[in-house]
Amino acid sequence: MLAQERAAAADLAVAKSEADAEVERLQSIITAFMRHRFGSRSEQLDPAQLQLGLEDIETALGHARAAREAMSDRPANERPRKTNRGSLPAHLERIEQVVDVEDKACPCCGGALHQIGEDVAERLDVVPTTFRVLVTRRPRYGCRSCENAVVQAAAPARIVEGGIPTEALIAQVLVAKYADHVPLYRQAQIYARQDIRLDRSTLADWVGRAAWYLRPLRDHVLEKLRRSERLFADETTAPVLDPGRGRTKTGQLWAYARDDRPWGGDDPPMVAYVYAPDRKAERPEAHLGKFDGILQVDGYGGYTALTRRCQQVRLAFCWAHVRRKFYELAVTSPVSTEVLRRIALLYAIEDQVRGSSAHERQALRAERSRVIVDDLRDYLSARLRQVSAKSKLAEAIRYALSRWEGLSRFLDDGRIDLDSNTVERSIRPIALNRKNALFAGSDEGGDNWAVIATLIENCKLSGINPHDWLTRTLTELANGHPANDVGSLMPWTAVA
Repeated sequence: MLAQERAAAADLAVAKSEADAEVERLQSIITAFMRHRFGSRSEQLDPAQLQLGLEDIETALGHARAAREAMSDRPANERPRKTNRGSLPAHLERIEQVVDVEDKACPCCGGALHQIGEDVAERLDVVPTTFRVLVTRRPRYGCRSCENAVVQAAAPARIVEGGIPTEALIAQVLVAKYADHVPLYRQAQIYARQDIRLDRSTLADWVGRAAWYLRPLRDHVLEKLRRSERLFADETTAPVLDPGRGRTKTGQLWAYARDDRPWGGDDPPMVAYVYAPDRKAERPEAHLGKFDGILQVDGYGGYTALTRRCQQVRLAFCWAHVRRKFYELAVTSPVSTEVLRRIALLYAIEDQVRGSSAHERQALRAERSRVIVDDLRDYLSARLRQVSAKSKLAEAIRYALSRWEGLSRFLDDGRIDLDSNTVERSIRPIALNRKNALFAGSDEGGDNWAVIATLIENCKLSGINPHDWLTRTLTELANGHPANDVGSLMPWTAVA
């Protein structure tokens, strides 16, 4: 028996050792992933791919931890407490349950026990999406004296007249589609699990009606952006179904954003999306109207054409795009490595001035960044004469030198950022929705996409719940909110 116990203990020790090794191995993989994403080689892995990989690895890590804890010989209540992850939000409903001893007599002497304290643990629970039916009764009244008058309260206004959805349900459909990237046919499948039979076409009709009501709000956001001193601009493809040809065509979603927080500006951050069926150079001009200020962009030639037609627009180009050109060549090119090192110095200075006033940013840039930029231009010009004109390196150098005036503009204006990452972050949700929906059904569908995505992304920028905001706003619009006062409905007014 002693030999068996020792053998069992030895087997358990081996199993624990293997479990510890597995946890350590999986943890090292996660650490490597995170280093790969956020370290010096961060541009090699797409963020969406990273998240998918981390999900599976962290799932395996949870499995390994559970196996290791199951082999522990300590009682459950003696296991070391896990790292504190903070308290749960106070607004959540609390459902209390008491786990008490059955016998209140002392196990030693039989005397009565009295409470001297308690342990309280909170766990996050969930009730699956619960539907309810709002029944509206409107009594009718008649007069016994004259028997002519019939009095009844007016029916509440609705976004979908004669339809079954409340504004809260429509808001849920919009958020699921445009914020959580769940196509309508999948939402219909989710509702069907609770015996709510809604056709995809019915949900699409709700979305279209909501977009009609919300369009003036998107247009108001765009008009506010046109009056800004500085904007970011970018565009991304939006595949659109083209039934006549039996395939999709390539539309464009243009994004225009403002974020003055890095230099302490007073205006709230905002973004607007505009759909266009093509990428013609005149599109930005049509979208921006009489915009007079600085436009921070990538190297797309359409923006340069815009400045030739609109002299009041001045371009500031993106150093991240310049860096990307050389990053692709850094493995085999010492010149590219040196260029990346110098650009990194510029970003290090930007880290120090972020959050300072525009004047302070401009002063420090003039003192420290200008010499780096001037030396880099001389370095690139010298290297261009030494490499083959047809090489990738020459192409990267020409990309930078041909845009040098716009790349240097940040030195003289503290409001300008070093790159256009602000608008690229705003483009990312559009790209995620495109991956899930594959394509828009029509040009009109692309336009509705732009309208609703604009308002949801502005909710995110303002830090408010898009479902709550959409519910309130759709209710206001259904009840006839004045068209000349849509500014009071904007997401940022809720946090002003």
